[in-house]
Amino acid sequence: LRWMALLRGPCDTPYEGGIFQLNIVCWTDYPLAPPSIQFVTKVFHPNVHFRTGDVCLDILIQEWSPACGIQAACRAILVLLSHPDADSPLNCDAGNMIRGGDMLAYNSTAHMYTVENAMFLTWPNRDKKE
Repeated sequence: LRWMALLRGPCDTPYEGGIFQLNIVCWTDYPLAPPSIQFVTKVFHPNVHFRTGDVCLDILIQEWSPACGIQAACRAILVLLSHPDADSPLNCDAGNMIRGGDMLAYNSTAHMYTVENAMFLTWPNRDKKE
């Protein structure tokens, strides 16, 4: 099965206001094996490979359980966007900024890529008052 997901960038992060597209592939051994999840939208994050969009997240590798499911995996990715792990970077530039304590550079660069790549989509009914 192939799925496409749209994730809204978490509040109070450099990804806020962005909408990020993910490709999700569930192989024939799913749910016993984790799905493959990749960002389609370019994102500057230490745990996301900049060219391929691969995600380094324990729930998608060694911590997977058939009880997890796609929704839990997407929620874990949202948490990862809020709390990057610079100790296992797929994007060394982002990881080095965080490890070096230069959060201004990291947040500015991540926000720039969010504006350039993730702010052209809109959520349905986003501006409607309820």
